[in-house]
Amino acid sequence: MKVLISGLMNIETTIPVKQFPIEYTGIEYPFFGINANVSGVGYNLAKAFLTLGDTPDMISYLGNDLEGNMITRQLEKDGISSDCVLRTLKNTPVSTVLFDKNGKRQIFCDLKDIQEQSVDTDNEVIQKKLDECDIVCACNINFSRTLMQKAFEMKKTIATDVHALSNVYDIYNKDFMKQSNILFMSDEKLPAAPEKMIEILQEQSDNDVIVIGMGSKGAMLFDREFDSIYKFGAARCENIVNTVGAGDALFSSFVHYYSKGMNCIDALKRAETFAALKIQHNGASVGFGTEKDVETALKYADISVTKL
Repeated sequence: MKVLISGLMNIETTIPVKQFPIEYTGIEYPFFGINANVSGVGYNLAKAFLTLGDTPDMISYLGNDLEGNMITRQLEKDGISSDCVLRTLKNTPVSTVLFDKNGKRQIFCDLKDIQEQSVDTDNEVIQKKLDECDIVCACNINFSRTLMQKAFEMKKTIATDVHALSNVYDIYNKDFMKQSNILFMSDEKLPAAPEKMIEILQEQSDNDVIVIGMGSKGAMLFDREFDSIYKFGAARCENIVNTVGAGDALFSSFVHYYSKGMNCIDALKRAETFAALKIQHNGASVGFGTEKDVETALKYADISVTKL
């Protein structure tokens, strides 16, 4: 499956802390605890799709700096095309993630000037990638808007994740929610219970599938084909290291399985299992399993499904 991804790439530094809130000390020495990796939602999705056997293409923006060089080298190493990764930013985005032993995390993300960019959909290379892709993953970052509009006009299947949505009428995410076939979000800041949010969203948009990730509480799924809402228990996971990137893992793996023709319920079971495997590692772009890994872990995931 060919996946066209429009999203952020950055250098992510992860730092373990003893607890939240953090007690002030002048200096700490967490030997072999601080790590830096290429990350960002766009890259996380690309790496997950690649691991599952798909062919991802990236559209993104970097700066002409050390961080940008690190990212382009990593893309080359992974075998991910960088034809549409432009080095036009003043600086490459960076992020820092603090996490404790319970999996809680706090993220500081410096986007630099990436929100001022816009994808040129008249570009021949981008148009060719749109023509050839099976699905468009438009991350909810400003430069994805023009690409998503073009994909919508071409009647391409569009998947997006609006992450921590605090307002069902959110202006920033309105286009992403309206134009996507597959819509994901987190329950972290929802203004209402997940099932109530789904009822509101299904009335104001035409999404084929809506999924709300609920972390350790599982997930909620709306399948328009059967006009049904399902509550999923969380996949069993006994060794949580860092939950950063769990939502990206859930989203990308669901899109992978669902786009292959699997029904929503079976696809989300595997997506939860994929995410559970991922959070046993430190870093948003590491710890992804193969299809074989997922099928093995699924036998012990013990995921409950209840139709509401």
